[in-house]
Amino acid sequence: MTTRPNWDAIRDLSRRVLREGVPLVLTDEVRALLRHTATEVAVPDADVALQSDAGALALLRECARRITDGSNRLMDALHEMWRHQNRGDWESARQQMRDVLSVEVVPYYRESAQGQLDDMADEP
Repeated sequence: MTTRPNWDAIRDLSRRVLREGVPLVLTDEVRALLRHTATEVAVPDADVALQSDAGALALLRECARRITDGSNRLMDALHEMWRHQNRGDWESARQQMRDVLSVEVVPYYRESAQGQLDDMADEP
C-alpha cells in the first residue's frame, strides 16, 4: 500500500481561499502544490487549469472536493463494512468496498478500498 498522502497544505490553502475568502495567489509554490495534488487525486489537465486564475481556483475546488468526498465515502463504507462483519454478513461487508470502487477516482482511496476487499477474500 502506498504511503498516505499528506494533504495538509492543500486543505489549508482550500480553507483560506474557499472559506475565508483570501485571494488565491499563484506563486510557483502554489502552482507546484496544485499540480502535485491534482496528480494525487486524478484530476487531468492541471497545467491547462493553471494558466488562469479562474482555472486555478476551479482546480483547487476540485482537488479539495475529491479529497473530502473520497474520505467521507470511504469512512462511511468502512463503518458499514465493520457493522456487517460484526453481524457475520461478509457479502454485504464486501459490497461496501465494491460500491466505493465503483465510483471512487482518487487512487489512494481506491487502493484502501481494494485492500479492505482483498483482506476479506478468505472470509466466508
